[in-house]
Amino acid sequence: MRGALVGLGLALLAVGCSPMIGLEVPFRGTPPAVVDAMLRLAAVTPADVVYDLGSGDGRIALAAARDFGARAVGIDIDDYLIRKSAEAAQNAGLADRVRFEKQDIFTADVSEATVVTLYLSQEFNQRLRARLEALRPGTRIVSQRHDMGDWRPARETEVVADGRPHRIMLWVVGAGRR
Repeated sequence: MRGALVGLGLALLAVGCSPMIGLEVPFRGTPPAVVDAMLRLAAVTPADVVYDLGSGDGRIALAAARDFGARAVGIDIDDYLIRKSAEAAQNAGLADRVRFEKQDIFTADVSEATVVTLYLSQEFNQRLRARLEALRPGTRIVSQRHDMGDWRPARETEVVADGRPHRIMLWVVGAGRR
């Protein structure tokens, strides 16, 4: 049985999923072209603080700091991914601009965010919506694939990466949405 679980964990890693069994939203790595499109759609600048909820391997937070000069915080519940993300930030010389925290995305303090990125699930986006709407006016929220129900995006784009389309949506807190 233990060998089967180890094999499953290795297989999940090979296809870009977290080996954590039982997580409600498994880690699926976002292709670099989609990461870039998400951060561009949010118009990230060095003045921004980007919070990536469900940060996985940290690639969005790392790109925000490396490619856009922003400060970034990755929030995830997976110890292994938090540890690996922090190591990647250290190895890339970005530890002064990026931090990773093991927290529950539904209770983490994200009040300093000017940009929030998401690649979660429809259900999780819906559960986060009230907290996101309470952020400072002008805060940008970007989600890959999953929308916010009847909260209409300010802008939307599609990027083809890995041979398939990726829908990306942007909302701005305080802007007319309905």
